[in-house]
Amino acid sequence: PSGGMTGAASQAYGEAWYWDERYRKEPGPFDWYQKYPALAPLLRLYVRPHQRLLLVGCGNSVFGENMVQDGYQDVVNIDISSVVIEQMKKKYHDKPQLKYTKMDVRNMSDFESGSFDAVIDKGTLDSIMCGQNSQEHAAKMLGEVNRILNDKGVYIMITYGDPSYRLNLLKDLQFWTVKLHVIDRWERSSKKTWDLTEPLPLQDDSTSIINLLGPKPDVHYIYVCIKENDSARVDLKAEQNYS
Repeated sequence: PSGGMTGAASQAYGEAWYWDERYRKEPGPFDWYQKYPALAPLLRLYVRPHQRLLLVGCGNSVFGENMVQDGYQDVVNIDISSVVIEQMKKKYHDKPQLKYTKMDVRNMSDFESGSFDAVIDKGTLDSIMCGQNSQEHAAKMLGEVNRILNDKGVYIMITYGDPSYRLNLLKDLQFWTVKLHVIDRWERSSKKTWDLTEPLPLQDDSTSIINLLGPKPDVHYIYVCIKENDSARVDLKAEQNYS
């Protein structure tokens, strides 16, 4: 993949040792791609303040803190790095709405099935896609995300990966209905190019989006995956087979 995580270091983005070392050297807060205020209008569309949320690959981001300040009441954070989790536990020891746990997103067996209303991913799947055996590890991660979401739960992925890289990966699993939003990569004082809260028309392939956005658009893609319950999925498959 291109457009966000490149170079030799990106090969290690799925490894705990890389992030432990990085967070020892760079303890200051950092947010991948987008900060909370820019994404807040979209999150309010799909996630309610009382719902239980999971931020995967949280790092030392202030995203969770910002969500709590904005009224969200139950924000669980996980990261593969024990170093950063210990840092964040100390930093937010007085905020019970924020919880931090060391965990690999490819194996979240400590969480019960159907125990979250929403999972928010800002760059974690991208990190996995940069590493070895990326397709296998990505499938494990998405399978676990699907397992811990309740029916009608939502997985929100903020990524540099355009539909030609990400859409089939998400749709082939047949876990969810996928919507696509886009946001300008950089904050600008001028009028925004795209309306964040309006999903783009998404067909079975990526050509409609490429035609709409033009070549190399300066945007981040936000895939909103709404989990379908098992009976609805069975009905849909039957209808597809019948037709």
